[in-house]
Amino acid sequence: MTSNTNILVTGGAGFIGSNLVGALLTDERVQKVRVLDNLATGFRKNLSEFEVHPKFEFFEGDIRDFDTCLKACEGVHLVSHQAALGSVPRSIKDPLTTHEVNITGTLNIFQAALQQGVKRVVFAASSSTYGDSPGLPKVEDKIGKPLSPYAVTKYVNELYADVFARTYGIEYIGLRYFNVYGPKQDPNGAYAAVIPLFFKAAHFVDNAVEANLLSLFTDNKEAVNQIYNVACGERTSLNQLWEMICEVAGCTQKPIMVRTGMGISLIVWRMWERQKSCWLTKENIYLKKAWKKHSSTIILYLKIV
Repeated sequence: MTSNTNILVTGGAGFIGSNLVGALLTDERVQKVRVLDNLATGFRKNLSEFEVHPKFEFFEGDIRDFDTCLKACEGVHLVSHQAALGSVPRSIKDPLTTHEVNITGTLNIFQAALQQGVKRVVFAASSSTYGDSPGLPKVEDKIGKPLSPYAVTKYVNELYADVFARTYGIEYIGLRYFNVYGPKQDPNGAYAAVIPLFFKAAHFVDNAVEANLLSLFTDNKEAVNQIYNVACGERTSLNQLWEMICEVAGCTQKPIMVRTGMGISLIVWRMWERQKSCWLTKENIYLKKAWKKHSSTIILYLKIV
């Protein structure tokens, strides 16, 4: 991939998107970083440090509007599509809006990218696509039936990406995020992931950022038009996670077990499992390296089904 590259980051005011924007602005291969975000779940404050950067450009708009997507993709070489309406519980409560944003919005981005001559779209897929598949480790080609409207939308994104590549020749790479957390993630939101609810100092978002950078700039033809798992190289239960936090915090607090219909019993991190295209070489950032002492009175509410 040559230098002087213009990149569009949809959802760039969100958690992963804003971290990616920061990395792209310091990348010598990048000429311009344009952010498209409607600020529905993202925050302008996540971009405040970039406002005066000469490479940075902000475009407020909604991916559900095709003309907005077409304008955002003008003059762009690569797209990192992070915009989505996340959360399984939210999708169960409001499947129509989840569909509109995640499916129609993503289709708009692919069509706009195609019409504007964009070479490649890297998009945020999801580990929710594995659905009811019981197999471990999670391998990209072996998925089950989706268990939520959100999971359906993320799987449809993968199908559309593949069809656009086969039919129109536009390249894609889909990144199935597992549990990502770190700086700029809102730990107090109604749909916040379980880890940032009790721990704010981890930096695993760096893995997702690195995955996007590698996906955007790879010249390996065997690596494109594929779906990849994104996460670390080991499985960690919530009980193990709690023990690690207690160890570094000097805490003896016992976890409080709470039964819930949409509970979480296991946190899984997976390394890149693809065997067809082993194109990643940088080491992952592992769990224990991220811990910093935060509190001696941490209380974790473990949710179990």
